[in-house]
Amino acid sequence: MASIPALATRLVVFDTSVVDLSEHLADPVDVLFGVQLGGGTDINRALGYCETLVRRPLATHLVLISDLEEGGDAQEMLGRIDRLTRTGVRMVVLLALSDEGKPYYHVEHAARIAAFGVPVFGCSPDLFPDLMATALGRGDLAAWAAANELVAVRALATPCA
Repeated sequence: MASIPALATRLVVFDTSVVDLSEHLADPVDVLFGVQLGGGTDINRALGYCETLVRRPLATHLVLISDLEEGGDAQEMLGRIDRLTRTGVRMVVLLALSDEGKPYYHVEHAARIAAFGVPVFGCSPDLFPDLMATALGRGDLAAWAAANELVAVRALATPCA
């Protein structure tokens, strides 16, 4: 994606800190396999940083790859996702995959995010280019996921106790 001139692509990785690796996107495979952070997860902090990068919400696609196990402020994270999507940012959450290829994730957070209209599902790396083509073409990601036999997380009808 970074090689497509019409797209401004950013790569932000996080643990309890946030690191913008966008300047290293010439070799994304090397970047992804070469980065090693210290552990922990502050999704909210990473989303806060990404929020500062948004200039044209209606033209912005944000892909969050995470198990949604928030180590920071979960309510603030959920509120930030709600605000981003309300401004027009098109977001998708790709869940962490286990060695068996099945998604592993925080069930309540995933369901609450799905309630904001955000597609939430596990996706293998080989399907990622097609996913992005569908997203950038403003296609129906839920239909795309179903056509690729990916089980999307359903929205939470009522809050968990």
